[in-house]
Amino acid sequence: MTVEMVRHSERPELWDRIPELFAGVVPEYNLHGDINGDYWTRLFDEFPDHQFVLYDKEHDDILGAGRSLPRVWDGTPEGLGTGLDESIAAAFRDHDSGAAPQALCALGIEIPHAHQGKGLSKILLNKMTDAARADGLGHVIVPVRPTWKDRYPLVPVERYAAWTRADGSPFDPWIRTQVRLGGVIAAAVTESSRITGTVADWESWTGMAFPDDGEYVFPGGLGTLHIDRTHDRGAYWEPCVWITHEVRART
Repeated sequence: MTVEMVRHSERPELWDRIPELFAGVVPEYNLHGDINGDYWTRLFDEFPDHQFVLYDKEHDDILGAGRSLPRVWDGTPEGLGTGLDESIAAAFRDHDSGAAPQALCALGIEIPHAHQGKGLSKILLNKMTDAARADGLGHVIVPVRPTWKDRYPLVPVERYAAWTRADGSPFDPWIRTQVRLGGVIAAAVTESSRITGTVADWESWTGMAFPDDGEYVFPGGLGTLHIDRTHDRGAYWEPCVWITHEVRART
């Protein structure tokens, strides 16, 4: 199988297949983040070279997708900011102001169900690193959505990020994969991506009923959902773990 990276700018029609191929890969609520409406269209209009798919030309098949944005980063954990939402907003501010970026920020690294378990996430991350290198960027930074955090929604993300297996490697599979590829755990933040909606929205997204006010654990959630029926509002902050990768020159 020959896998190549195809940018949106090269074959935008491939992205028309994404909704069907990737259905259910991320929880439904993740498609309704508060920041999405302001920036999602601009992502493909203004940064088409930084959105790409893993493409199997022989079988005309999409094996994965990566979304990213170049942004300014001073190299410090503090400079990473609070997570996904802030990083997206910062990248567009940098772009609009003409500031020179130093890092490529991953917004999503996704594999469709049919191709999961084949090690393709590693290839996707390496392709993203190649793209950063080609653009002269020194780092790839990833606000990771930990794979198994939904099993432990009440555990603070900074504690979860520090968990290790008996061999000393990170407990979470996606964090572990990235560390094995040279990534460094830089920070864990509680409020990475904000998702709000009506109570009916959240009941639709989760398949649950929320009959009273309060904090709820829900399917796929990495933390708890706050329901306020008086104001017909559900609000959730998704946490993340920042992992940074140094982009080294080819030898």
